[in-house]
Amino acid sequence: MQYTNLGATGLTVSRLCLGTMTFGLQTEEDKSFEILDKAAAGGVNFLDTADVYPLGGDLGTVGRTEIIVGRWLKGKRHRYILATKCVGQMGEASWDQGASRKHILDAVDASLRRLNTDYIDLYQLHSDDPNTPLDETVDALDTIVRSGKVRYIGVSNFLAYRLARALGRADVKNKTRFVSVQPRYSLLFREIERELLPLAKEEGLGVIPYNPLAGGMLTGKHKPGVPSAGTRFTVGTAGARYQDRYWNDKSFAMIEELRRLVGDAGLSLTTAAIAWVLANPVVSSAIIGASRAEQLNDTLTACELKLDAGLKQKLDELTAEFRRGDAPR
Repeated sequence: MQYTNLGATGLTVSRLCLGTMTFGLQTEEDKSFEILDKAAAGGVNFLDTADVYPLGGDLGTVGRTEIIVGRWLKGKRHRYILATKCVGQMGEASWDQGASRKHILDAVDASLRRLNTDYIDLYQLHSDDPNTPLDETVDALDTIVRSGKVRYIGVSNFLAYRLARALGRADVKNKTRFVSVQPRYSLLFREIERELLPLAKEEGLGVIPYNPLAGGMLTGKHKPGVPSAGTRFTVGTAGARYQDRYWNDKSFAMIEELRRLVGDAGLSLTTAAIAWVLANPVVSSAIIGASRAEQLNDTLTACELKLDAGLKQKLDELTAEFRRGDAPR
């Protein structure tokens, strides 16, 4: 495993981060522990979760993933960098979601209880909340950092202009600054290269991409119209979301071209796809996920692979259409 600083901070993280959104619904606790054990054995010291996980559940299941992660961390919390998120709906009241001061202060305490920890290393806004003034959100996040409950703050799923404005407001108000951004990024989704990644580079933000395998599409396991064994496309699940994003003729045709290209270089598509994400110098750590421990075999080797410059250029050129805003989603 390789390690690097998260953006311009002094926080050292593994170049692969384990995502946990399936824990507690698609993946039961014992299997989740096996995945966590496998990742830890591979040198992963960076874990990412969210208060609304597992995805695909309802208000009766939110928080379950954090509980599982907290149980696994018992006795070894000091060995891992722990990231979680807020903003998603956690209850029936109107204030049980969003980035208001009330919700952020309530949500961080609830996450600390579920995770059974005194502090969170990286606390992230899961998405933008246009209904709350940025100044209110920035002030609330500054409060929880100064209280010691949170060490660093970040965002996920933010448009570049909104992140730039949030950074500016924090600077003007002399409040704690965001240090990272967590966007969707893969060979099949490159739009963030146009504005978000240049902003991250200029501002010294760590980039923690999720979905580097495009919901499993870049493993090559799916065929048009035929879900792979064990894939759940129930409405609301991650599988259904990925099917909506990527299951189209253009994506499947691209995957076959990519498979041939990396196969000629003696690489698996899974490993090459993650190595391609990590090859971007702005990326600090790529988030990988699994529903079974053995699925980590190819992904854990990706950070040890340095793509040949010629192959990297061919991958860039082949997938250039996915850099445009009109690319298939």
